[in-house]
Amino acid sequence: MRVHVADHPLIAHKLTYLRDERTDSPTFRRLADELVTLLAYEATREVRTSEVEVSTPVATATGVHLSDPKPVVVPILRAGLGMLDGMVRLLPTAEVGFLGMLRDEETLEAVAYANRLPEDLSGRQCYVLDPMLATGGTLAMTIQFLAERGADDITAVTLLSAPEGIEALRGHVDDLNVPVTLVTAAVDERLNDKGYIVPGLGDAGDRLYGIARATID
Repeated sequence: MRVHVADHPLIAHKLTYLRDERTDSPTFRRLADELVTLLAYEATREVRTSEVEVSTPVATATGVHLSDPKPVVVPILRAGLGMLDGMVRLLPTAEVGFLGMLRDEETLEAVAYANRLPEDLSGRQCYVLDPMLATGGTLAMTIQFLAERGADDITAVTLLSAPEGIEALRGHVDDLNVPVTLVTAAVDERLNDKGYIVPGLGDAGDRLYGIARATID
């Protein structure tokens, strides 16, 4: 698994405001959207393209367009939805699939509760959106799910990552025989005993939408 920490002053600037507990939900959503667009630029450096010729007002030029089949963007519900607009702004022709996950607060394991993805992802590049890579369980389960459906190149985009989550994810995906890349705005210090990233930015879903998230009975 390749890990790319996006090192850009605008990324660091927006991330600082996302961390601030005084940042309200509307501002948090706007900044997250802007930050994801910057991360999407980094994440799509190796998006597949095909050569094409176009006619300019002056002459014929050789350029590129996205190859078929088009990439698939997969926001993990619910917090990943707050990253979707920023990603498809750069990939407007990509397909969008949805995967719903909850983390059991007792076991910290990810449990799927919704799936709206193509059955066959053979030959597809997939971009998974999840604000926080904490324990790694949610992303690991998602990436394995996509690989089992045939995805042959997977990039995960996160706002923040914990070292423990990166190592756990690496342990899960290195045996999949599918190239996996993690693009993140920052790698924080550690996880606390509740599985939250420190210093982190709190619960991304709650801060995006201002509504308490569901729990598993």
